[in-house]
Amino acid sequence: MISPLKAAIHLTALGLLAAPAAIALSALSRIGHRWTDLLAQFTSPALGATLVLTLLCAVLRLRPAVIAGLSVTALLVLAVWPQWFPRGGALPREGAPTLTLYSANLWAWNTDIEAITRSIADADADIVVLVELGDAPSAQLDRVLAGFPHRVLNARVNRPSGAARAAIASRYPLTAIADRPDGLVSVAAAAQTPLGPVNIIGVHLTRPWPFQYQWGQINQATALAAIRRDMTGPVIAAGDFNSVSSARIGRQIQAETGMIPAPGWPGTWPSPLPSAMGLTIDQVWRSPDLALLERRLGRSNGSDHRPVVTRFTLAAEAP
Repeated sequence: MISPLKAAIHLTALGLLAAPAAIALSALSRIGHRWTDLLAQFTSPALGATLVLTLLCAVLRLRPAVIAGLSVTALLVLAVWPQWFPRGGALPREGAPTLTLYSANLWAWNTDIEAITRSIADADADIVVLVELGDAPSAQLDRVLAGFPHRVLNARVNRPSGAARAAIASRYPLTAIADRPDGLVSVAAAAQTPLGPVNIIGVHLTRPWPFQYQWGQINQATALAAIRRDMTGPVIAAGDFNSVSSARIGRQIQAETGMIPAPGWPGTWPSPLPSAMGLTIDQVWRSPDLALLERRLGRSNGSDHRPVVTRFTLAAEAP
């Protein structure tokens, strides 16, 4: 007969598994309600926590909890798979040149100029996209962006969370694309690259919660789609989307822009958390005429977000 203590441990373990189970079911349901969507953001950390809890239950020989843990793990793998391994995208065109992009949310209060400079230099990128570029690095742009003489910046916005702006910097000539009065914090430019003209959009969507207004992310994703529709040729949109690609906003962006997200593992936020358990809210999207060759995390830059380094080439032409 099971002892009261053992029974209590069993119930506690099963109770702890209820939270990741709810996260998995929220993601798999694809329900667009804002609270369900908020849960769906956390599939990656929930998977890591569930694996640890299931292993602990196995050590304690809590058979029912182990079975429940394995079941929840399977649901979370199904839930996180579209984010980590998104479908779509053509093969690279043989012999085509490549383009490397560094993108990061620098955090508006980040004053570690040395870390920012090292991180950007270490990526050896052709184009840099920065959001939440605060006053400290803005005052030393020639140092931070050494080697990137072509730059386009949006207007400085004085926010409660810190004054900031967004920037695109390039080794190749840039042509600024005019801002749109649509509430989306963005900066856009056309870069003359070895791939030909490539449109670059730096994006920072508002938070899913606590939000300024609850439809903010939806409206801003619609604004991004409008910017993309005005562009011809290859497009790359990068920055802080404050949503994983498989949740509500990611699905909206895919449906309205036709762009493809880069794989979302390992995660980018928050940087103190192990990257394997992080949320990939810092994303890079591409139009189907580009092929993704590589996606990796960049060197720490002093922010609470990890930078992302992606490498592209032209997609193979359809037969």
